[in-house]
Amino acid sequence: MQALLSFDQAPPLAAPLRFFLTAPLFAVLAALLVLWSGPELFASRWTGAALALTHLITVGFMLQVMLGAMLQILPVVAGANISRPQLLATLVHLAVAAGALLLAAGFLSYQPLLFELAALSIGCGVALFIFGAGHALYGVPSTNPTILGLKLSLIGLAVTVCLGMLLAVALDGALALPLMQLTSIHLGWGFIGWSVVLLAAVAFVVVPMFQMTPAYPEWFTRRFSWSLFALLLLWSSVDIAGWQWSSPWLAALAVLTVAAFAALTLQLQSRSKRARFDATQHYWRVAMLSTLAACSLWLAASSWPPLGERSEWPLLCGVLALFGGFMSVMIGMLYKIVPFLVWSHLQNLGRGRVLPPNMNKVIAGAQLDRQMQAHFVAVALLLAAVLWPEWLTYPAGLALLLANAWLLRNLLAAVAFYRRQRLKIVETLTLTSAAAAAAR
Repeated sequence: MQALLSFDQAPPLAAPLRFFLTAPLFAVLAALLVLWSGPELFASRWTGAALALTHLITVGFMLQVMLGAMLQILPVVAGANISRPQLLATLVHLAVAAGALLLAAGFLSYQPLLFELAALSIGCGVALFIFGAGHALYGVPSTNPTILGLKLSLIGLAVTVCLGMLLAVALDGALALPLMQLTSIHLGWGFIGWSVVLLAAVAFVVVPMFQMTPAYPEWFTRRFSWSLFALLLLWSSVDIAGWQWSSPWLAALAVLTVAAFAALTLQLQSRSKRARFDATQHYWRVAMLSTLAACSLWLAASSWPPLGERSEWPLLCGVLALFGGFMSVMIGMLYKIVPFLVWSHLQNLGRGRVLPPNMNKVIAGAQLDRQMQAHFVAVALLLAAVLWPEWLTYPAGLALLLANAWLLRNLLAAVAFYRRQRLKIVETLTLTSAAAAAAR
């Protein structure tokens, strides 16, 4: 898989970086929302504050990180060069960020206009990204599971956003639609058809490469994305058709497939050749354990009515999936992607005449570890706050605020490091050229 990588095709640093720097800001907003809403946020998964919190994380944090990562991954892994990546990144970033803010405001106020504006903004931004990425991928053969997964994840993203736009427009009651049913399908495509398929496509490359593990089994990588996608299509179809006897079984199969990916990743991690785990590996381990816990809880609640009737279980499942699973793995990825991008662009700037500092110096290891610990504390407190909201909502909000402010601080430190080293390299190259000219 590593032979596929072509780093000379990477886009300008600012293209993915704008997404990565914005993501922690939305997580900070999510933390402020927890503090502002208080214990009432955990009264139900359907409160306006809970829905706003969910979309600040899914659209504001997760989608930002994934779009930035895809801008980098498509040319490097798939050889799919996006035309004018800087312009595309600017337009998509502005549209998606504005849409996420409008959507959160809509859930807090339930003003139809805000939902409509959010749907328009996010829809336009994602449509532009899918057009650019799809055009770049057109004609690229699906010669490996990663390229196939990238293509399928774009379809999953399109389905997720289309369903979300439909729900946003229908919330004022103007359209007679089965909102609960469409919400469930929207959730399934967003979490599995877009996020898990993309995560797995990336994991097939980066887990063996960065974590020094054996490769994922070929039989698994060849079948995973297609199987998950087919299960989602079947489940969505039979659920819309009202075939209640088969819909739960197909949904359970999709959840079990996700759990199998998490379990296999943990098993590969246990065979890592690294002497000790770094922050990224700890993040991946917690993410996969949280994913397994979320899948287990979902399966238990679906099959055991006494648990399924409790209002806490969807909130626990959401915290495990969003904060423990997706956020953990994405922060872990950022701590590999951003330092590597900084180092790679500095190396290209030096043109082999001036070498950049080691990649591990971009962000101090102690800062990574402390931020990681703050994030894990925040996840634990959020889980506990679901069960004891009166006592732990505010500590959970403060911990989430600290963890993501720290994440932003670490990413900004990487940017500052790049700027300092860039000036040094330019000065060194200038002096070297001037000395060479004088010698002639």
